[in-house]
Amino acid sequence: MATKPLNFSESYAELEQIVADFESRDIDLEKDLPRFERGLLLASQLQKRLKQIENKVVEIEKKFTATGNDESLPDADA
Repeated sequence: MATKPLNFSESYAELEQIVADFESRDIDLEKDLPRFERGLLLASQLQKRLKQIENKVVEIEKKFTATGNDESLPDADA
């Protein structure tokens, strides 16, 4: 079975909704366990996607600075 690509915005919004729901009420362990598992899965997927994006940004910065255009990059610490 093919997996649907992660839609970052939708997944993040779903995770936020799960967290807000848990924070707003008492938790029923039996009923809420699947939602808790879903939240952990979403958090893991989002973390992996963020790492991929971070790696891509670093790769782009390396290519850019290798061409001698590094004076145009904004200072990340500023």
